[in-house]
Amino acid sequence: MNNFKNLRGTVDLLPDQLIKWQNVEKIIVEQLLRSSVKEIRTPILEMTELFLRGIGEGTDVVSKEMYTFLDRGDRSCSLRPEGTASVARALIQNGISTKPFQKLWYMGPMFRYERPQAGRQRQFHQLGVEFVGYESFRSDVEIITLAWDILEKLGIKELNLEINTLGDNTDRSNFQKAFLKWLEVNKNSLDLDSQKRIEKNPLRILDTKNVQTKKILEDAPRLVDFLSDKSLKRYLNIKEQLKLLKIPYVENFHLVRGLDYYTHTAFEITSGSLGSQATVCGGGRYDNLISLMGGTETPAIGFAIGLERLIILSGNKLGESRETDIYIVNKGIHAEKLAMDLSRKLRNYDLIAELDLSGASFSKQFKKANKLKSKSIIVIGDDEAFKNQFIIRLFNNDNSENKEETISIEDNIKLEKWVKSNLLLHKNL
Repeated sequence: MNNFKNLRGTVDLLPDQLIKWQNVEKIIVEQLLRSSVKEIRTPILEMTELFLRGIGEGTDVVSKEMYTFLDRGDRSCSLRPEGTASVARALIQNGISTKPFQKLWYMGPMFRYERPQAGRQRQFHQLGVEFVGYESFRSDVEIITLAWDILEKLGIKELNLEINTLGDNTDRSNFQKAFLKWLEVNKNSLDLDSQKRIEKNPLRILDTKNVQTKKILEDAPRLVDFLSDKSLKRYLNIKEQLKLLKIPYVENFHLVRGLDYYTHTAFEITSGSLGSQATVCGGGRYDNLISLMGGTETPAIGFAIGLERLIILSGNKLGESRETDIYIVNKGIHAEKLAMDLSRKLRNYDLIAELDLSGASFSKQFKKANKLKSKSIIVIGDDEAFKNQFIIRLFNNDNSENKEETISIEDNIKLEKWVKSNLLLHKNL
């Protein structure tokens, strides 16, 4: 017999673990709804060319981390490593990239072949938000604020916002010329990875994690010094608005993000609770991406949040499940039929009603109900079934019996009244 195991970098999410995932996702979706952000869903599988063009061939994601293969039609396909390129493709393909002012979100699995560690898997889950058609600096501030507020709503502590500006294409080109000259002089002092990036993607050197290289880069030219007056004013307006909103930030002039399509604003939110892998949220502006992929010139800004890290950081309270409202103890052929019908009625009241299907003795069914800490128990045996009725018992928090009533199976009015006065779970009853 084969002992199959999941692939390295993938995990099974079991029912008890998923309680926390579902609670976290619910808070996120509610916050997005309040901000008038609408959901979009794109395929997990895309043409490889989409990511080569959208993310950039010189990025680590494309060159080292993508899951790419030929399908039966000899087409190169890739599992999506991120969501923005897919959203841009969907907007262009469906003819809605030119519609102004769209706020979109997506949530689902992404795939990158990298070393698994705490909060980072090869199949990981990501929340992404994209504001498409928005050019004003105020959209940058709003999307940063939305990310900050989602993290605060989830109770995540020690949040830190880092911001930078990459300027427009002209600003970046002027900076890159000066930076490349500096790199020629200092090349031999850099770590090997940074040396390799000089030809492919020199801006990514700024984002190095190598301590020695980071020290050397302190003397390198700064992109902020090459900004046009327009780009600089935009950046200053963002900082001023963040101060007004009392969202603390620090400037990180080496923050360039990992993908080629960013312009102007780049930002990351970290948590001091996460150790060395501190980044919880990352994002920025990408005004050139949609036109690069064949659409019209369309400004846009977005962010992504890794759900695995949110699960690690969010409080234990979010892992608590809602307790069973009613446990239906039943035994006997006729009793079991009535119990099935009754369980459907109760669930229509938004109650968690568990119907015991074991056919075990009453004592064993009662033990199961107590183990689940059910707020109440319904009992239907042969005697109750013969009279076409059931017994319902309400328990106190310490599981001592508090109240008992006998109700006819057909008396929906009496059942509804009992639910209203004792369980009080649905405002619209």
